[in-house]
Amino acid sequence: MRIACAAFALLLAAFPALAQNVKITPIGSHPGELCANDRAIIFEDPTGVRFLYDAAQNVTGGNDPRLGAIHLVLLSHMHGDHVGDLKLKAPGEGTCANSARVPAPNSTTAEVVAAKNAVLVTTRAMASFIHNKVEAIRGSGSKPMDFCPTLAVTVPVPAACSSRIDLGGAFTAQAEGAKQGVEFTIVYSAHVNDVAPSLLSKAQQDVLKADGAQLGYGPPVGFVVKFTNGLVAHLSSDTAIFGDMKTVIHDFHKANLAVINLGPNPGMFQSGAYAINDLLQPASVIFTHVNEAATEGGKLRANTQTAALMKQVEAPAYLAISERIMEFNDKGKCVSGC
Repeated sequence: MRIACAAFALLLAAFPALAQNVKITPIGSHPGELCANDRAIIFEDPTGVRFLYDAAQNVTGGNDPRLGAIHLVLLSHMHGDHVGDLKLKAPGEGTCANSARVPAPNSTTAEVVAAKNAVLVTTRAMASFIHNKVEAIRGSGSKPMDFCPTLAVTVPVPAACSSRIDLGGAFTAQAEGAKQGVEFTIVYSAHVNDVAPSLLSKAQQDVLKADGAQLGYGPPVGFVVKFTNGLVAHLSSDTAIFGDMKTVIHDFHKANLAVINLGPNPGMFQSGAYAINDLLQPASVIFTHVNEAATEGGKLRANTQTAALMKQVEAPAYLAISERIMEFNDKGKCVSGC
């Protein structure tokens, strides 16, 4: 019996893929905290596929050492705090309520895509904007960024490209040698999608200002990500409550992890408990985009809107603490780092 057990133990050791957890690492302004301007999150599939969700104003640039290998960059919408009209001056600079940032004239999204030679996953309208910014970073004479030739790629890709999908579209990224890929589906987000003015040309800014107008780039989006271990994550983007949370995201996609952006504009501090408890019904939820200094010393501050909402949520709720690695299993349960 002991020989059989020892043989089985050796067999398990020979197959590290049996530890099928997805690693989730928020990248914020202050290590060990959840701060007002924090949005960016890195996800790593057990097969090694790594992607950045909304570079935002949380990276110091495309070569921020906290990023590591990035195969894909997801972009939910064109507001400056998501596409990245500013970049972090340095981790820990400024306050948790107002981090120190400097201009990023081509966007942090484009900086990361260019530096990492990554796939951009977003709608075609937003992708075209980022294509131009990547070309501006790389300079004249470089090969223009284009849409990926297929809706399923092996990463790393030979040249940066974008997903060529819109609402409802699915795109798959597979690691070299893996038998299965990570699937990204673009889903609805109830928000607006006007671009940060500082990322436009001066001439375009003047035209818009003359009419008091804003330039939109199609609908904002969220994502449903199906990992190879069976975890299905809904990345909400900035959104108000909407019916598809139940019919599409819960019933059809069967998302078991919800990564929810809060913030005042979409009103999720008010409607988030109903959206999570009655519509999405995830096994776990992660809160980000809180628009307040939610923690101090890594602990939730009791007098915050974030704390008030967490008391109303029935599923285990976790904070997107910067640089803290969380691991989730196929059932949407946190098994480490939470």
